[in-house]
Amino acid sequence: MKNTPFTDKHIALGAKMAPFAGYNMPISYSGINEEHHCVRNNAGVFDVSHMGEFILKGPDALELIQRVTSNDASKLTDGKAQYSCLPNNEGGIVDDLLVYCVETNKVYMLVVNASNIEKDWNWISSHNTKGVEMHNISEKTALLAVQGPKATEYMQQLTDMDITNLKYYTFTKGVFAGVENVLVSATGYTGAGGVEIYFEDINDNAEKIWEAIFRVGTPNGLKPIGLAARDTLRLEKGFCLYGNDIDDTTSPMEAGLGWITRFTKDFTSRAIFEKQKNEGTNRKLVGLEMVDKGIPRHGYTLQNEAGQEIGVITSGTQAPTLGKAIGLAYVATAHAAEGSEVFVMIRDKGIKAKVVKIPFVQ
Repeated sequence: MKNTPFTDKHIALGAKMAPFAGYNMPISYSGINEEHHCVRNNAGVFDVSHMGEFILKGPDALELIQRVTSNDASKLTDGKAQYSCLPNNEGGIVDDLLVYCVETNKVYMLVVNASNIEKDWNWISSHNTKGVEMHNISEKTALLAVQGPKATEYMQQLTDMDITNLKYYTFTKGVFAGVENVLVSATGYTGAGGVEIYFEDINDNAEKIWEAIFRVGTPNGLKPIGLAARDTLRLEKGFCLYGNDIDDTTSPMEAGLGWITRFTKDFTSRAIFEKQKNEGTNRKLVGLEMVDKGIPRHGYTLQNEAGQEIGVITSGTQAPTLGKAIGLAYVATAHAAEGSEVFVMIRDKGIKAKVVKIPFVQ
């Protein structure tokens, strides 16, 4: 099992640790609800150094990205990023990812899920027919996500870069906490605002950046946050988690990700997705709110009033902000309209839920 540059910090802080994507990761510190509310209302720090980062360079880098991703990366200019996915050949999703434009038409950084680093690298490499220069910098790159409405206010104290006014899905690069070549982006996964801090030369810089962040943040209530609260935060915003809500068998059109599927270019599985756009899909990813008492969990099946199976839960939790149980589920299209009643099968009993609008929390 791998460690991040901050594993010793988590253990010293008393974090509950567990294996995640091959890494020893902090799941929670003081408790999920407390950590969740800290991020929603103030600011918290996530160690997400397990994520993967690839650099693609050269005159054909953009062309390769265009062929393997669903979104239109030609729209990106220096300092802009976009959410996208890597479609497979069968209309499923190899992974979802972020594409950062470091230098227009020349240099890009792709940020992929930790559990899919090798899979994604092999997939992109298999399409690299024009010799695009590729570098897997995952092992030497650390990533801290400082999330919450107060995050940029605190982090601005550590840099001359203007991060207070950093627009969503943009980034900048410069000196942060005395460390050069730090990339600071606004592409967060919590829906609470904030920034992500990428840096290399881990042995020299990890301690310095961690200590600086908590030096300015702790007096204001900033806290370390575990992956459990990261999951409840993203679920309240209806963000997909790879392996739960999307995978090799789900299409972006089914998952409500048509907005990252651009038919202005040719890419893997384009014909399949275009057909789904024109003809519709048999199932849709929807938000569910429990009407009766019970928490929907990944893998629980859904039935209609007649007892017929109509879908499956992909993610579910007790939402700390709402005080209600919520979930995401693939449901047969006939039952996917807002307000539809469905029944979550919990211990062989149908517990009533209703289809609601995503996001659950604005």
